[in-house]
Amino acid sequence: MKTKLLSLAALLGIAVAFAADDNKPFPLGYSDTPLIPGSKWKVHDIDRPAPPVVAPGAKLGDAPADAIIIFNGKDTSQLFSRKKDNPTPQPSPWVIENGELIVNGGDCWTKLEFASCQLHVEWRSDAKIQKGNSQKKGNAGVFFMDRYESQMLDCDNNPTYADGMTGSVYGQTPPLVNAGRKAGEWQVYDIIFTAPKLVAGKVVEPARITTFVNGVCVQNNTSIMGPTKHKQVTSYSGTFPEKAPFRFQDHKNEPPVRMRNIWVRPLP
Repeated sequence: MKTKLLSLAALLGIAVAFAADDNKPFPLGYSDTPLIPGSKWKVHDIDRPAPPVVAPGAKLGDAPADAIIIFNGKDTSQLFSRKKDNPTPQPSPWVIENGELIVNGGDCWTKLEFASCQLHVEWRSDAKIQKGNSQKKGNAGVFFMDRYESQMLDCDNNPTYADGMTGSVYGQTPPLVNAGRKAGEWQVYDIIFTAPKLVAGKVVEPARITTFVNGVCVQNNTSIMGPTKHKQVTSYSGTFPEKAPFRFQDHKNEPPVRMRNIWVRPLP
């Protein structure tokens, strides 16, 4: 019994010591710690600048304060179209209905150009009328830098080739899992794209992509092999720009895909 009482007293002493420590201000940083390898900053460096504050969206999926809005349900002023026989930019032909973009009338590009970035886009196929199969059913896509496609496809009871499924790097890397919702439900893409590293316009490090479909990771820092091609292998031969627009694909399926809530954050 005596031993137990001593142990209890010891525990109480420890608790009091911790309580006393809690009253002391915790250091805001240190100046006597070692340098982080490859960095000019020390571990927990008191002089290291804090990152800027960015207010997140009011609810899940809303654009954060520093995002560039591509489509907010009101207008298509951030998009343009062009024809093969006339490269002059034209206003987007896509119609807005109930705050949703109807992807019909040809591909559209963003007026702004981007390199590495975070993209959020929501899209859905039509649940009422389902025509076609495989790649002719609820097909669209987003091309980073007008070259590298993250596939959008109605994969609800719709078999197709693995590197053409929702969340795939089209023609290259299948998604880790099929995380698509039922036809007619909104699919949510959150994608981190890392632009290729260039030297004099030549790619020395490939582009990479991390993709979340409906909150599920389907590409994990995947290396992109080159610009998207159909039924062909690809490579980084030739020269490439530092930045380029997004291209949103109209695959001309019936009924057309719809998109909403498109925003992007440029990344270093």
